[in-house]
Amino acid sequence: MGKRIIRVFPRRTKATPTDALAIINRLPSFFDVADEVHISVAFSWDLPLAESLAKQWGVVAPVLIGGPATGQRSEGFVPGMYIQHGYTITSRGCPNRCWFCNVWRREGDNIRELPIVDGHNILDDNLLACSEAHIRAVFAMLQRQKQRAVFTGGFEARRLKPWHCELLADLKPARMFFAYDTPDDYEPLITAGKLLQQYGFGHKNRTTAAYVLCGYPKDTFDSAEQRMHNTIAAGFMPMAMLYRDKKGARDPEWQRWARLWARPAIIYSKIKQQAG
Repeated sequence: MGKRIIRVFPRRTKATPTDALAIINRLPSFFDVADEVHISVAFSWDLPLAESLAKQWGVVAPVLIGGPATGQRSEGFVPGMYIQHGYTITSRGCPNRCWFCNVWRREGDNIRELPIVDGHNILDDNLLACSEAHIRAVFAMLQRQKQRAVFTGGFEARRLKPWHCELLADLKPARMFFAYDTPDDYEPLITAGKLLQQYGFGHKNRTTAAYVLCGYPKDTFDSAEQRMHNTIAAGFMPMAMLYRDKKGARDPEWQRWARLWARPAIIYSKIKQQAG
């Protein structure tokens, strides 16, 4: 018999597990029994709450605090443990050392390829930085899934090659995400958009999207608005990704601005206007 592990999450997200041993931000009850309690923290601003929960859950069993917010390096991936079944991670780390990103600080700037487990939603931080053999194996796994693939973790535009597009055309994913974080991301995004259009992807089938970093220090609303329209011109649905400081705070004015780019229906109306 394996250990009985209760996992406690400070907040629920779309990826949070829903089984009976996954607890969302509550204190222990008389009926909670476990060999270990794991507090899983995705966001740094939830760390104070996680520490409070750890003290309370210590009466049940020994407590471990982990998760991306702690800065601890992740090791393997256990499906369904800290994220729902259907989500999967096949690699860790990223070779890019972006100033605003903690992935390379936490996981390292060398890609670590993991054993591939079934899932349709790929959360890898930089799948295209993996070896060709690994990428092809991931796509072979995705072909077996009942649900259409989603690449939530995102692709790096400058790494996209025709053979990647051939795999994508065969797979017919529901959605793939790219990123437009810094000015030097734009030319590769244009190139990737043209390449994807050759394989049938773009605004018409609504499969290509791009996270656009906005609201960082010295950013302006005019500049951010222009980046969103540039993203549309490159062939991607723009999705504003608001910058947060170390405490997780976001500027209220930027939050109000981002709501204009938050709903797909609104965004596609903008796309039609721009195309017209």
